[in-house]
Amino acid sequence: MNNQKEKYLFLYLRTGGGHLAPARSISNYINKNYADSIDTILLDGFEKTNKLVKFIIEDGYRLSQTKAPWIYEFFYAFYKIPFISRLNNFFLSFFIRGNLKTVIKNESPDKILIFHFFLIKPLYDVVKKENLKVNIFTIVTDPFTAHPIWFLKKDQNFIVFSEKLRKKCIRYNISAERLNVFPFIIDEKFTESNTTDSVKEIKKQFGFNINKKLILLLGGGEGIPRGLAIVSSLIHKKTTAEIVVVCGRNDELYDELCNFVKKSDVKNIKLFKYVNFVEKLIKVSDVVITKCGASTFMEILASKKMPVVINYIWEQEKGNVEFLTQNKLGVYEKNIEKLPGIIKKIISGDKEFAAIHENIKNSDFKNGLDEIVKFIMN
Repeated sequence: MNNQKEKYLFLYLRTGGGHLAPARSISNYINKNYADSIDTILLDGFEKTNKLVKFIIEDGYRLSQTKAPWIYEFFYAFYKIPFISRLNNFFLSFFIRGNLKTVIKNESPDKILIFHFFLIKPLYDVVKKENLKVNIFTIVTDPFTAHPIWFLKKDQNFIVFSEKLRKKCIRYNISAERLNVFPFIIDEKFTESNTTDSVKEIKKQFGFNINKKLILLLGGGEGIPRGLAIVSSLIHKKTTAEIVVVCGRNDELYDELCNFVKKSDVKNIKLFKYVNFVEKLIKVSDVVITKCGASTFMEILASKKMPVVINYIWEQEKGNVEFLTQNKLGVYEKNIEKLPGIIKKIISGDKEFAAIHENIKNSDFKNGLDEIVKFIMN
């Protein structure tokens, strides 16, 4: 009897957390439930890639997101021009495919999952040149508004997260048979039940005031845009709730807030850098101020908390904001000066916002993990 395990290779890039998060969630789920038959390998597509190229893509993404979003939005639109996007893919493929080829030849994966559109061409180049027989799945990580680069190659096996995007793909002349729609991928830790006792225990663990409401500022791995201005506005308007800020890898934001706390001598602010327990912070929060990255806002909703979105990336995250507002599952307010009033109403149980809380509570947020893993396995 052949008891050899299958190997699944997960390809992602560290351009924001929205590509790594679903890859890691699927890998964790397989390791938990199918470790006896499947081994998973997570690979950063820029591993061993030219440092300058890696800097331009990864750090360029981070800096444009935090310093000048209009630059990111310009290039997002610019790369929608087919000739430009194909030229860019050709350039990046040159630097990526060498390491991909080495890893694939060494590991001989049975199935490969792609979580970033820049990895599509180099992977298929390697597979074609080496004449490999391997099942490939492309996980389109943007649930509603996905960049056309995802769909330059029409004959892929796509996994998408909304009927809206499926219909858009068909307009891109992709065969309906290649489009598989599932609920969004959410790590199981965000869907675990939440009790009064567990909230108290987590608050004690982190030294939070058990008797105070808690406002969480969360923007993913790169921190929340305009974080200092948001905190300053909340403090200026005499917000009494505890304020918790996750700065992620944004050291500049962390330092700015540390200086603000020191100079203002405020006692109701706690700061974190990059954390691996964000699900705990969401669980104990009463409201989450955030940007509208796919994984972040879906994780907030899965935790039955209300997202208050102050920023989104045009056009990539536009569909996410529309989903929230049209279904009355969150609030979008870009004017920071209005935030304290909105937060005060949410925390006090204002009728308008209580209705949004009820919508979130009653919404059936299915986790696509189990269905997607079974689909890939079969």
